[in-house]
Amino acid sequence: MNMRVSVTPDELDRLAVTNDRIPRPRPEDTAARAARPHESAELHVSGEATYTDDIPELAGTVYAALGQSQKAHARILSMDLEPVRRAPGVIAVYTAADIPGENNCGPVLHDDPLLADTLVQYVGQPIFVVVAQTTDGARHASRLAKVAYEELPAIFTPQRAREADARVLPDLRLHNGRPDEALAAAPHRIHDTFECNGQEQFYLEGQISYAVPREGDGMLVWCSTQHPSEMQAVIAHCLGRHAHQILVECRRMGGGFGGKESQSALFACLSSICAHYLRRPVKLRVDRDDDFMITGKRHGFFYEYDVGFDDEGRILGVKLHMTLDSGFSADLSEAVASRAICHFDNAYYVPDVDLVAMCGKTNKQSNTAFRGFGGPQGALMMEVIIDRISRQLGKDPLDVRRLNFYGVETRNVTPYGQKVEQNLLDPLVDELEAGSEYRARRRAVRAFNADSPILKKGLALTPVKFGISFNVAAFNQAGALVHIYRDGSVLVNHGGTEMGQGLNTKVAQVAANVLGLDLDCVRVTATDTSKVANTSATAASTGTDLNGKAAEDAAMQLRTRLAKFAAETYGGTPESVVFAYRQVSVNGHTIPFADLVEQAYWARVQLWSDGFYATPGITWDKATMHGHPFYYFAYGAAVSEVVVDTLTGEWKLLRADLLHDVGASINPAIDIGQVEGGFIQGMGWLTTEELWWNQDGRLMTHAPSTYKIPAISDCPNDFRVKLFKNRNPKDTILHSKAVGEPPLLLGFSVYNAIREAVASVGDGRSEPKLNAPATSEAILTAIEELRGRSVQ
Repeated sequence: MNMRVSVTPDELDRLAVTNDRIPRPRPEDTAARAARPHESAELHVSGEATYTDDIPELAGTVYAALGQSQKAHARILSMDLEPVRRAPGVIAVYTAADIPGENNCGPVLHDDPLLADTLVQYVGQPIFVVVAQTTDGARHASRLAKVAYEELPAIFTPQRAREADARVLPDLRLHNGRPDEALAAAPHRIHDTFECNGQEQFYLEGQISYAVPREGDGMLVWCSTQHPSEMQAVIAHCLGRHAHQILVECRRMGGGFGGKESQSALFACLSSICAHYLRRPVKLRVDRDDDFMITGKRHGFFYEYDVGFDDEGRILGVKLHMTLDSGFSADLSEAVASRAICHFDNAYYVPDVDLVAMCGKTNKQSNTAFRGFGGPQGALMMEVIIDRISRQLGKDPLDVRRLNFYGVETRNVTPYGQKVEQNLLDPLVDELEAGSEYRARRRAVRAFNADSPILKKGLALTPVKFGISFNVAAFNQAGALVHIYRDGSVLVNHGGTEMGQGLNTKVAQVAANVLGLDLDCVRVTATDTSKVANTSATAASTGTDLNGKAAEDAAMQLRTRLAKFAAETYGGTPESVVFAYRQVSVNGHTIPFADLVEQAYWARVQLWSDGFYATPGITWDKATMHGHPFYYFAYGAAVSEVVVDTLTGEWKLLRADLLHDVGASINPAIDIGQVEGGFIQGMGWLTTEELWWNQDGRLMTHAPSTYKIPAISDCPNDFRVKLFKNRNPKDTILHSKAVGEPPLLLGFSVYNAIREAVASVGDGRSEPKLNAPATSEAILTAIEELRGRSVQ
């Protein structure tokens, strides 16, 4: 048995005093400070982990598939479904007319039909659902419908949406200071455009729901989702039932990245509708191509910016208009736009700004949440601007960045009015600059480029300041249940969902730490809407912050009860009771934890508890775009070195140095994994992952063969990742910080290094015309354009 101590940091000194037989524990040996494996690691690698499609199928299970629109924007004139119904093995076909309740799965506005009725708005939009005896039979039949369309004008780019004044929501605007005056008085000014593409979530496990009718018009739905409570609500609405009749369960997902926050609703609802009519279990699992064609991605952005700065590179004012490629419906675009505005500043003080975000309507999939939720798109524009200023002035980009960093005592208020507290930018970047040998390597890169006409290197350091919390205050709440069984084992249930990020592992560590147990004494069960109700999505990097705190609250209530019982039984005070080593130390007695629990049971002490947590201090005025939307900020920085082949546009990441702030890490192994994965995913977004629609609005990059996510060969041979030594001064769970989203922004350093390498083809000060993603084709085009300018 692993006998490592599990004890809170505040008890360390007292433990050594109250029980001399127990050696003083080291903080790194406690359950909440150890680099423990993911709770399902062995199940993952052995193939034993149960995902939704692995659940043993019930007798009578049938399979659904979706018929999809073949036009981007059109009226449906007629739809002949007889060929579908006559296909072998087909049991039933349902259309919008068959939906018993509301035909909508939009999370905010009711503008996202489950099945299109008379109007289709993108290629791939579901128009009917077919149920058959086999998955292959249903998928084959779904392609047999004969549909007549009347095509309508379509919009496929955010630029075109801007020109056509087409939007899914009113614009958002943040105005602070006097940007027009600041720009007019600025010694230097850059006025230009930029664009970045979207990104497919590419979760390994595709969208899937398995609906099972229950007695009393109930419905059990196993669903791969980041938001079980939202699924419960939309299923109830589409069936015309109450929430208490719907039970949604999710043990784990094979990845989510935001793509299963709202987008899982369509699959959950349609499988439930089919199960409702057929009174038998229905599984809806789309293949990878259909998943690409139906679901939304990260929002692409089109930027128009005007920035003014002084001779040193200090930014004086900015006007920025961002047009989001929202797709055909609102989905979560407003929140994404708000997040982009609030992260435009990134790590820099900008006194005078006028920031506008337009949620452009296009005839494409309805874009949605993706790791970072608009924050990366906002901050990316600032990092591009900083590099442009540096090149124009002939200065080292790091020097310009440092000049614009937020200050500690002054220059420390964001454009939206929140003070930047515990600013770690300077000490963190100091450590990374020294550890990565940034200055020496900059000199080496310049020397290499001077002697190398074909291969060109680039080196970039980019920081990140990322706000943690939901902007909507009500979403910053969580609940948990903790049960202690008579044998001393512990069961935890909470409202967050496990998608591979290690949430359940950390929550188990928290519970074990409070109760003085080893990690193998604690088990976390599947997220279930019948256990913890009205939960928030596992999103915005808040999973551990919220659910860890709720679990801690429940476990602390249990520990308090047990301490009181122990003091009453053995003497002493409840405050002096120590829980550690699976034992309880009280008034000179040492009792095994399980024995005390058994005694407490016979004394009728309640051995289960619920816990609750609500993040304090969150305020936000959507009308003025001002307030205190974040509980705290997480910081990080990365240095990336690349080499580019100027004859082909191919490139290679040679080395990456990452330093990231996770506060006092609960689990360093999991946190480092999140930093590494976030960095590579951010790099992929800005380099290899290109979404491309043809002139008819059909997504052509809809499979691994045409859409390239980073592979192991794209990772640098020299990959150095460290956690910055820090303790969150805020009362977060064990003073840790969120780690899900912020590291994705570290990938900016790769993109900026590529831009620098391309710029070196010219005089090093001319700006390359290179948008994101910087694919090899785009890099080669930018190189050729820059060479053409040099010739002129």
